Amino acid sequence: MAPVSDEVARALAEAHRREWARVLAATVRVAGGLDLAEECTQDAYLRALETWQRDGVPPNPGAWLTTTARHRAVDHHRRAAALRGKLPLLVELEADVPAPCHGVAEEIADDRLRLVFTCCHPALAREAQVALTLRLVCGLTTQEIAHAFLVSEATMAARVTRAKKKIAGARIPYRVPVGHELAERLDAVLTVLHLVFTSGHTAPTGEALLRPDLTARAMELTRTLLDLMPDEGELRGLLALMVLSGARASTRVDETGALVPLEDQDRSTWDRGRIAEGGLLVRDALRAGRPRRFVLQAAIAALHAGAASVAQTDWRGVVTLYDLLLLAWPSPVVGLNRAIAVGFRDGPTAGLRSLNDLDEIALSRYHYLPAARADLLRRLGRRAEAAAAYRAALELVDNERERAFLELRLAALDVPGPSEPPPSERP
Repeated sequence: MAPVSDEVARALAEAHRREWARVLAATVRVAGGLDLAEECTQDAYLRALETWQRDGVPPNPGAWLTTTARHRAVDHHRRAAALRGKLPLLVELEADVPAPCHGVAEEIADDRLRLVFTCCHPALAREAQVALTLRLVCGLTTQEIAHAFLVSEATMAARVTRAKKKIAGARIPYRVPVGHELAERLDAVLTVLHLVFTSGHTAPTGEALLRPDLTARAMELTRTLLDLMPDEGELRGLLALMVLSGARASTRVDETGALVPLEDQDRSTWDRGRIAEGGLLVRDALRAGRPRRFVLQAAIAALHAGAASVAQTDWRGVVTLYDLLLLAWPSPVVGLNRAIAVGFRDGPTAGLRSLNDLDEIALSRYHYLPAARADLLRRLGRRAEAAAAYRAALELVDNERERAFLELRLAALDVPGPSEPPPSERP
């Protein structure tokens, strides 16, 4: 095959970012199973390499990929018609590529949300629900999902495989949940959408800090779900958290794509419309009843968004909200964020004490723990200890923009590494 042109490579990469979930979700109904649907979707992208190179990029790449994947699934079933009765099916197979289904009384109109709820079936363990949805619906790699869960890539690969086998073996239906089923699966779905957003807010791996395609996808799905369940305060809180976090997205990197820390961001350019929208969502969510994890996180984000600077942030209020969040959602990551807030409220020494109270085993693969320790030590002027902590963080970080930022902070300390001569003895 001839080398792929830049135009085709860009179009295919964009189609993967924007269309993977739609193509896969639309193919599941024809394929009758997740493994076959994923195989057909991958095959459609591979065929696009050759076809688009020869014939040009189609006007609607997503429609082309969907049609190709679904035809691939139909062809598979035609060849295997004699075995059809033995296949573990998610849905009744369709004889030909169907038109979109509009005649069924559906509570979820979006194919991607339908697939999210299918992956979040209560027969699956919670971690399997989230991991499978991130892989199939959002197209995240196994490495990216493993990073989000703070586990090894091999562990996550096994978890995804087991989840898909469970869906096939248990004949879990690919259908729209109704009534009480929606509420039963809501927490898992919210966890999925939150992880998708955070994976776009700060990409676990790669050369870019931000993945706007993932944050936009998560926000779009959350808005769609809120239209379906408008009285769910926790869902409203999640949308508020996304909106408020997204309000400062453009200031988190400079014109070269380098990371800009919170204290150096130009707050005058934060999106005031989004901040206002997020604030209203937070207030509405708080009125809905006892706040839970996403509402509390959104309230913290609102305090940050409303502050004129890091120094003028209501750190007392932030720490209080983290205390409530730890009660609602005991998590080592929440504990770490609380310790950082304590460092701003009471000073870096107090922040270090709070860090020392954390479960370091649970955070052993989380580079933000040594990075936070390094920053607190840097603020105390303990340069050698700070340098050691920065080096520890660098051993764990996978995002190149975060790596570059940590390297700059380490270099600014001007502390020699273990095998380097002291500054006075360098040539």
